[in-house]
Amino acid sequence: MAKVTMLNMTGAEAGTIELNDEIFGIEPNQNAVHAVVKNYLANQRQGTQSAKTRAEVRGGGRKPFRQKGTGRHRQGSTTDPSQVGGGVVFAPKPRSYRYTLPKKLRRLAMKSALSSKVEEKEIIVLDELKLDAPKTKEMVKVLENIKAGKKALIVMAEKDENVIRSAANIPGVRTELVSTMNVYEIINHPSFIVTKDAINKIEEVYS
Repeated sequence: MAKVTMLNMTGAEAGTIELNDEIFGIEPNQNAVHAVVKNYLANQRQGTQSAKTRAEVRGGGRKPFRQKGTGRHRQGSTTDPSQVGGGVVFAPKPRSYRYTLPKKLRRLAMKSALSSKVEEKEIIVLDELKLDAPKTKEMVKVLENIKAGKKALIVMAEKDENVIRSAANIPGVRTELVSTMNVYEIINHPSFIVTKDAINKIEEVYS
């Protein structure tokens, strides 16, 4: 099992924690991570784009000019896609881009993302993260103490309004629960900050 040094909110060492190799020590599967990230981004799409086909464009009731003698190509309607103001060929219509992936693939991608954070030394484990009140300055101070990067993901075991609200106004910083974290957010934030309780819960969920 890999050992990681834990820090407290002042940035000082607070012991070590052993991480389960089945979750934090596997060989990252890049194909699984790519598939899950692609799925996540597709599911975020609104799918509200729309354009009119030639059947929906206004006009086109009569032939715009006579068949012969004008020197122009033969045209039967002003709604033809080749005409200015005409319809769109194979026009996009509102649709859902959502699709699902197998549970085993999603779990493999999550373990791969977590393992890559340990492998690249981008994981920061805190013994605890508690604030007396929602103070952005206090959260900024904590992030500076633990030397977190500008883009950081904070993962907690349980919902803590003080922590969530303290981090809400800091650009590049997001807070998630173990139950809501996803592969995209993990790999999109160079600093992966996780509490000791969250580590235990992750190992409980994914073991």
